[in-house]
Amino acid sequence: MDEIKRDYVFHRDLTKKYPMITHGEGSYLIDEQGKKYLDGCSGAVAANLGHGIEQIAEAMAEQAKNAAFVHTLRFETDVLHKLAGVIGKMAPPHLNKVYFTSGGSEANESALKLARQYHRDAGKTQKHIVIGRWQSYHGNTIGALSAGGDVKRRYPYTPNLLHFAHVYSPYCHRCPYNRNQEDCVANQNWSCVTDIERTILEFGPENISAFIAEPIVGSQQGAVVPPLDYFKKVRELCSRYDILLIIDEVMTGFGRTGTDFAVEQLGIEPDILTFGKGVSAGYAPLGGMIVHDRLIQGLLENSSGKFLHGYTYSGHPVSIAAGLAALDIYKEMNILQNVETQGAYLMECLVALQRKHPYISDIRGRGLLIGLELMKDASQQVFFNPSEAASEKLNEICMELGGVFYPGSGSIDGHKGEHMIISPPLNIAKAEVDEIVRLLDHAFSIFHQHIRKDESYESAK
Repeated sequence: MDEIKRDYVFHRDLTKKYPMITHGEGSYLIDEQGKKYLDGCSGAVAANLGHGIEQIAEAMAEQAKNAAFVHTLRFETDVLHKLAGVIGKMAPPHLNKVYFTSGGSEANESALKLARQYHRDAGKTQKHIVIGRWQSYHGNTIGALSAGGDVKRRYPYTPNLLHFAHVYSPYCHRCPYNRNQEDCVANQNWSCVTDIERTILEFGPENISAFIAEPIVGSQQGAVVPPLDYFKKVRELCSRYDILLIIDEVMTGFGRTGTDFAVEQLGIEPDILTFGKGVSAGYAPLGGMIVHDRLIQGLLENSSGKFLHGYTYSGHPVSIAAGLAALDIYKEMNILQNVETQGAYLMECLVALQRKHPYISDIRGRGLLIGLELMKDASQQVFFNPSEAASEKLNEICMELGGVFYPGSGSIDGHKGEHMIISPPLNIAKAEVDEIVRLLDHAFSIFHQHIRKDESYESAK
């Protein structure tokens, strides 16, 4: 407690002591004791190029010397136009205007507000409700938290949250509707889709502003990939009822799943696409949204061209310079090819690991965004008790061994369900993939001993 009092940093967990990182090299972080940690989660799926890239640091320093801050309400910069152009060309054909924020929460908050203003100024003043999905995450600001379905994060702030609607996301491995995926495909009848339409009709389509979803559910379910054609049906519903479709690519964007944006793999065009994390490879706070031409035309016709929204650090020149340098490196390194190659190899290795350890019940994901579902006994379908904090304990063992991953809980219903995300830097080498697998193999063996010890203790009580 005395140490906590001496420390001026307000940590997320005031009772926890964190390793002090002094620098990073490639896929590794190094602490003050000289211990190396293989960054198996790219920070929080943000440091997509690893650490210590001088080219990005130099671009930021050069921009800081020239013009460190420019308020975009009054001025603009050359780097702002360059980065917007690069991102706009990466996006689906009719999404051409890029609005910058400081991160993913702000990006999704901006998208929700744009959807509301677009409808309101077009005379559809009742359209204000957003439909989100349970076990999704769109950010920690009040609007984004309201749209998201992270039960644990929502619970303390329930009285403050907006009255948004929620449906279940398609989690075929643990279908919340107790359906069989083969049956859904054969009959082209998806409960997870019909539930969206039921919710639209329940609240009234005249009241629904937007539907927001991650193309691959990230932190809350552990890289769950939707069934084929799910999003095509969602797109049809949104178009039918004049509801804007917001696709949250904060975690999946910029090559993480093997394409520039995961939406390319869905075969649809959203109305708004949000991004963050990987756009600057974690070198500076940066996010944003890419907006469909139809919405821009609506603002020009109905809103005098004005979006009633803004942030002090929107389009911050140093962050923008970091983003521009990062995207240059993605291209130079042919990142998409490496993601395809190493992602397939990592998946193959993890499947082999699953056969060895009884705690891995499912492996899913796309590219270098892969999730492991953890169970106490996968063969008997025995879940961990939430109080056991299994994924967090497994990650602590990994950190002792010199690696770090992205643990998560509540993947099934907000309380039950443990998973771990494996999401290394996109430029990872094959030898480092091998190291990840060796580390996980060792960690699961130690984890097994901990479980047996706990079970022996319970039996002896």
